[in-house]
Amino acid sequence: MANTYTQIYIHTVFSPLNRESLILAEWENELQKYITGIVQSKGHKMIAINGMPDHIHIFFGMKPNQSLSSLVQDIKSNSSKWINEKGFVKGKFSWQEGFGGFSYGHSQIDKVAKYVMNQKEHHKKKSFKSEYLSLLEKFEIEFKNKYVFDFLE
Repeated sequence: MANTYTQIYIHTVFSPLNRESLILAEWENELQKYITGIVQSKGHKMIAINGMPDHIHIFFGMKPNQSLSSLVQDIKSNSSKWINEKGFVKGKFSWQEGFGGFSYGHSQIDKVAKYVMNQKEHHKKKSFKSEYLSLLEKFEIEFKNKYVFDFLE
């Protein structure tokens, strides 16, 4: 779009179905590269991607040529198909319905990128459920517990 200038930074979080710990260290890096390719092929700019076996964080500069929901749908559908084709998990892999999406300003890029890249250390002290609920509360997002994620207890 000519004469369209934007500065949109989005941090998304989502997990495998039932928040199962299916993202293994042996192929996590390949998954991150694959998702980076999806994001960049849609014209967005990957800033940071990282996660844990039970969830993933993606922080990127977003262009206004696509909605956030559409992009996350593309990421989830293409990456789950790729995971299944590669045979990385027993049975069928799929992502849980929904996602968290949080916007940040330019001055917060470094802080958010470091947060995303420091997931392994961060989760030695805080569970994913606690982290995710904290994000929702920090951003004052109204939610119903039964719709947040299907957390395995």
